Amino acid sequence: MKFDRIRLRNFRPYADADLDLRDGVTVIHGLNGSGKSSLLEACFFALYGSKALEGTLDDVVSNGAEEAEIDLWFTHADAAYHVHRRLRASGERTTTADCVLEGPDATVEGARDVRAFVVDLLRMDAEAFVNCAYVRQGEVNQLINASPAQRQDVIDDLLQLGRLEAYRDRAGDARLGIEDVRSGKRGELRKVESQIEEKEAENLYAALDDLESTLSEVDAKIDHYETQREKARETKSEAEAVLEEYEAKRTELDSVADDIDDLEAAIREAESERETLRERVTEARERIDELEDGLDDRLDTAGLDAATEAAVEARRDELDEREADYREERTEANASATGLRNQATNLAEKADDLADRAADVEERAEELRAEADDAEATAEEREARVADLENEAAELAARFEDAPVDRGEAATRRDDLRERRGEVRERVAELEAKLESATERVAEAEALLAAGKCPECGQPVADSPHADPEDDRERVAELESELADAREQVTTLDDRIDALDELVAAEERLAEIETEHDRLEDRVTEAHETAAEKREAAEKREAEATDLRERAAETREVATQKRDEADEAAARVDELTAELESIAEARERVDAISERLERIADLEDEIERRRERAAGIEETNDERRERLAEKRDRRDELRDAVDEDAIESAREQRANAEEYLENVADELDALGERRDSIQTKIGGVRGEIEALESLRDERDELAECVAALDALHEEAERLEATYGDLRAELRQRNVETLERLLNETFDLVYGNDAYAHLRLNGEYELSVVQKDGSELDPTQLSGGERALFNLSLRCAIYRLLAEGIDGAAPMPPLILDEPTVFLDSGHVSRLVDLVAEMRDMGVAQIVIVSHDEELVGAADDLVRVEKDPRTNRSTVTRAESAVDELAAGITDDD
Repeated sequence: MKFDRIRLRNFRPYADADLDLRDGVTVIHGLNGSGKSSLLEACFFALYGSKALEGTLDDVVSNGAEEAEIDLWFTHADAAYHVHRRLRASGERTTTADCVLEGPDATVEGARDVRAFVVDLLRMDAEAFVNCAYVRQGEVNQLINASPAQRQDVIDDLLQLGRLEAYRDRAGDARLGIEDVRSGKRGELRKVESQIEEKEAENLYAALDDLESTLSEVDAKIDHYETQREKARETKSEAEAVLEEYEAKRTELDSVADDIDDLEAAIREAESERETLRERVTEARERIDELEDGLDDRLDTAGLDAATEAAVEARRDELDEREADYREERTEANASATGLRNQATNLAEKADDLADRAADVEERAEELRAEADDAEATAEEREARVADLENEAAELAARFEDAPVDRGEAATRRDDLRERRGEVRERVAELEAKLESATERVAEAEALLAAGKCPECGQPVADSPHADPEDDRERVAELESELADAREQVTTLDDRIDALDELVAAEERLAEIETEHDRLEDRVTEAHETAAEKREAAEKREAEATDLRERAAETREVATQKRDEADEAAARVDELTAELESIAEARERVDAISERLERIADLEDEIERRRERAAGIEETNDERRERLAEKRDRRDELRDAVDEDAIESAREQRANAEEYLENVADELDALGERRDSIQTKIGGVRGEIEALESLRDERDELAECVAALDALHEEAERLEATYGDLRAELRQRNVETLERLLNETFDLVYGNDAYAHLRLNGEYELSVVQKDGSELDPTQLSGGERALFNLSLRCAIYRLLAEGIDGAAPMPPLILDEPTVFLDSGHVSRLVDLVAEMRDMGVAQIVIVSHDEELVGAADDLVRVEKDPRTNRSTVTRAESAVDELAAGITDDD
């Protein structure tokens, strides 16, 4: 697997970057802080997303940007893939807006699905990628500082041996689960067998035969008593039928007698009512005569010629027509009066409003004159402020007369000095690291000399040609001198930057003054123009107020005229109202005559109704007399049909049947209870028999289940042991292979005859075996030796994983991020040898991030990263050749 191309937009310091990554050794070169590591982090992030970040997504998007895009093209197993990620910063959170992976056979969308696809494709997650192929800045000593258990977990996970342990744990969990289930099933089997023995001892089938025999005897008795009870019920029913028949006849006799009494009473009441009706007819006729006598005297006052309904209706129509005319005229007059009054009121209000508006306009004119005066005063104040700013600007400009820079150059010069100070501070940090390493070597050498051993090989001084650490002491002195010079340069630059800070502040203040001066001059002109505009507006307001007052006077005159017209219309309304009142009085007199005529008609109708009612009563009484004769004949027949002796005999038979039924019911209840009890017992016994058979079936099933669990338990034990043995065997093989590869790599980069070889035991404990057979812990090595030891270990793990996969899934690029931090110049050259050897061994792509010039010569491809101090944005460029780039760098330093 190798990276082909990385393209970035607004990712960390990169606004826009596009880089092709080639086969062989690629060195990404540049100053500290220029953004070299961010290129590698972008590749790592493109593959694994947020899992590849030490921080959060908020740290990825460039400051001030709303979106970031990362595109990575890579090849794996001869297949090309492209990953695209787009981040969006909204509010206080940054989220993944798009994430797509395109491959030869599939397109995957979504951050989680893409990460899962990459893990499955490369057969390693983000942590495994870091432990195998990506040596991050400052983590070169991570594996040597790890405990043996941690180191074992890392390597086992890389070689996927952890899966075997997980499988063994699963098999063990399965075995324990089978044991739990088997133990439970065995307990259930013992319990069921005990229950079967208890039920078999109860002799359930014999008990069932006895109960069923007793139940047959009880059923026979119940059938006999129920037959006799049915006969008694029939006897009782026949007796009750006889009694009911005689009772019905007696009831009918009483009813007929009552009907006779009721008919006789009704006939008497009807005759009385008919006589009353005759009297009411006579009274009504007398009342009609009285009403007709008073009609003639009222005709003249009502305006009628005759006392007829037709005359009344004609008179009413005449009055209605006159009333309608008067009402219509009054409505129009009333509406006219109201409208005129409203017009007068509205005109008066409008006149008042015009007068108020005139007063407001005059008041606004006064305000405009006052605002014009204020504008003139403001213009004078701003003119004074302009003069003050011109004086201040002259004083600030005088500071640049004797300054080392001209006005406008101070900020640029200060930024240049700050950039130079940053470079010198980086040089100080580099010298401090090298001085610390050299000091450690001198201290170790002096300790070995004090113990009588050579600082190079650890052998007795008498037998070693390398017993004098004087070269290291001289190197320490040189580094101390260089460090003192560098620190003095930082102090000098600090003083020059402080002086320039004052000039930059003066430049910024002059720019502010010029802007403020122009703004104030514009504001002075605006104030004078405002004053003129305000005075012109005040004059217009005064003319407008005069016009408004004239319009108010005209409106009041019109309002007075409308009010007079309204009074005339109101007088006509009063006249029409009086006419309507006289019409109402005439209508009341006509209504009185109409009411008398209606009353006479009602009385005549009443007379007719009562005569008809009297005739109806006479007819009804004739019918009643006929029914009375029939009822009297039926009464005589019923008296002859009632037989008292037969009634008494039926009563005796009913009483005897009721007594028998009462006695037999108690006996049947007792027998029914006994039968229910026996049936309940039979049901219980049958339930016990069914439970016994069910227990026997359950016993057979449990016995089969226990046997199957025994076989499954044996299989789980064998599987658990197999996984454990296989993991131990594979781990031993890997330990042996890793130890061989580690020694090959360490011999290549550290040719020191003081050390015989490196040792890695089955528990992943590391040690350095010296020539005399003694062992050193790797942490006892010098700083540079420890760094080389760890790089060798990481490269050996990489080779082990590549050999173990055997080409089935090509390894990712070997990535080293700032591996020279803890190395002096001599150890850096050995690192160069290690890189060349890994390339010769067939590692397709090696990417090294460093600011060390010595690594440039080992590069097949050189990429330079630079940061613009003004924008704080990084750019990436490819050199024509590593040798030319190195030569150019040396020339620049000279």
